[in-house]
Amino acid sequence: MIKIFDNISAQNKAKLLRILKAQNFTFKKDTSILSTVKLEQILGIITKGYAEIIRTDHNGNRTIIEELEEEDIFGTEISSLKNKEYDLVTLEDTEIIVIDYNNILNCEENNKSFYNTFTKNLLQIFTTKIKDKNERLEIITKKTIRNKLLEYFSIMSKKHGSKYVYLPFTFTALADYLAIDRTAMARELKNLKDEGFIEVKGKRITLLYQDY
Repeated sequence: MIKIFDNISAQNKAKLLRILKAQNFTFKKDTSILSTVKLEQILGIITKGYAEIIRTDHNGNRTIIEELEEEDIFGTEISSLKNKEYDLVTLEDTEIIVIDYNNILNCEENNKSFYNTFTKNLLQIFTTKIKDKNERLEIITKKTIRNKLLEYFSIMSKKHGSKYVYLPFTFTALADYLAIDRTAMARELKNLKDEGFIEVKGKRITLLYQDY
């Protein structure tokens, strides 16, 4: 997967961040980032650590919207961070770069090759995020927990061309990601295992039906 600073040297990266007036922030584990970042339109880049975009509805139901690892990006619009139900929380000590999006759009040195590479990478990442959001929509609109699980496993196995699906997070986080009850999900996973659809070993799910 392409990263925001791919094909940009360390020297040119430093120049780019200076041109764009990037700000650096460091956060401890379990910290809400949005209360610190005051800009109206931002592009954020995780340079170290791990964070989640979480939606908590008026009933207190929690859904993981997106997992953010090193070199992943988030933004006011692409991540729906203007929605008051959304928050961005660190899961470990995390460092981020924040750029005012207007500085990208109105950059006076946009003839620089490294700036053009940066914006090209950014566009490709945006495209990938739109695809991921559409895949997520395909999953959560399934009517049953079983179909949500099978759709998720199918998408993940096809991405990697393998019958093995390695969960990128805990089963509790998976339930939050799929917007389903953790206990009901565990029960359905057991049913799928008993019926010969899957094998479960730790965070590795083996698909016993060919769908990749």
